[in-house]
Amino acid sequence: MSLHILLADDHLIVRQGLKVLLEREGFNVVGEASDGREAVRLAQELSPDIALLDLTMPLLNGIDAGRAMIQASPKTKIVLLTMHTEDHYVLEALRAGIKGYILKTKAAEELVEAIQEVSRGKLYLTPGVSEAVVQAYLAKTELPPEPLSPREREVLQLVAEGKTTKEVAVVLGISVKTAESHRTRIMEKLDIHETASLVRYAIRRGLVQP
Repeated sequence: MSLHILLADDHLIVRQGLKVLLEREGFNVVGEASDGREAVRLAQELSPDIALLDLTMPLLNGIDAGRAMIQASPKTKIVLLTMHTEDHYVLEALRAGIKGYILKTKAAEELVEAIQEVSRGKLYLTPGVSEAVVQAYLAKTELPPEPLSPREREVLQLVAEGKTTKEVAVVLGISVKTAESHRTRIMEKLDIHETASLVRYAIRRGLVQP
């Protein structure tokens, strides 16, 4: 039986290209999403075998979407597509429970192998990932603790995307007062006191693209 795949990327042309590639290889693309929140909703609804997520997506990035998906649909295994090989992205993805990490530039060659490996319960990391990262992960080296809660990371991403407190509240289904208190707590935790610096922090962490 062919594997059921969910595709999430905010660029339609990328999704179309991936879909053609996957269907040609006999995979069944059961859903497509253009942002991280939609991807999590579809994973809950469709329970796909594999979710292919772009790292930088609107509303919720690939790592946080992957983390939420693992909670919402435990059987779904996550493969992240990205332009980044920096160590902290890879380690953060692994820490979130993501099982595959491939470069977009290598997707045509690596995607099928990555999906097959991950579906068998193995880990697949693009050859561009440094040996040091793999060793650190295997040795379970402790990463610096994540200062923000998952909800605070969601709020930070939305703020960095230029959304007002009211818009953040609408997207997350919370009150304006709660959104405001999340924002205040984020600034206190990070010791950052203006929006421009929050945006720079979010870019450095890969939550949004510059």
